[in-house]
Amino acid sequence: MRSIHDNLQAVRDRIARAAEAAGRTPASVTLLAVSKIHPASLVEQALAAGQRAFGENYVQEAAEKMEALPGRDIEWHLVGPLQSNKTRIVAGRFAWVHTVESEKIARRLSGQRSGNLPALNVLIQVNVSGEATKSGVPPSDVEGLCLLVSRMPRLKLRGLMAIPEPGADRARYRELKVLFEKLKDRFQFDTLSVGMSDDLELAIAEGATMVRIGTAIFGARNTVKDAA
Repeated sequence: MRSIHDNLQAVRDRIARAAEAAGRTPASVTLLAVSKIHPASLVEQALAAGQRAFGENYVQEAAEKMEALPGRDIEWHLVGPLQSNKTRIVAGRFAWVHTVESEKIARRLSGQRSGNLPALNVLIQVNVSGEATKSGVPPSDVEGLCLLVSRMPRLKLRGLMAIPEPGADRARYRELKVLFEKLKDRFQFDTLSVGMSDDLELAIAEGATMVRIGTAIFGARNTVKDAA
């Protein structure tokens, strides 16, 4: 079995090749290691390999990892759906939320973010595929929600996030890129979070500035060597 260090290097190499093929620098794409369902010991191995940004889907699981890794230089991102009864924990402990999809959630995060902390970085999740079962805002509603969120104290609107359906063609990614480009100057966007283990090359070709990689780094649960 490959180590976390080896997997991270392989993913970084893929990002570099994809960025260069798109006429971009590798530094223009941020790697977010999605550590959901994997133990804190594997996060620790990724830290030792130089990874600092980690994504979690579940608030309680993330909180347990934070407790297990106190004082570490970790930037925690919430990449899963956020229920209103969990916003206080997220507002107090995360640096980024990728899944803002309603005014209600945004207002709760803004109101619960301490003035002693930097502004909470937020992304608007776009339901670019139009799937009824998928979270996110329809593309036609994104601009209105961005306007509301951009006026909220203690939040910093950074851009858009999406999860295209498996096997989506390039047009889906292009649609998201066009929306991002349309809004980025008005709202001072700098982040387009799209692309996972199976589609990072396509996402980068269509403008992704952050890719969320889980399986290619951590493997399926318990398949990567745990040295702890």
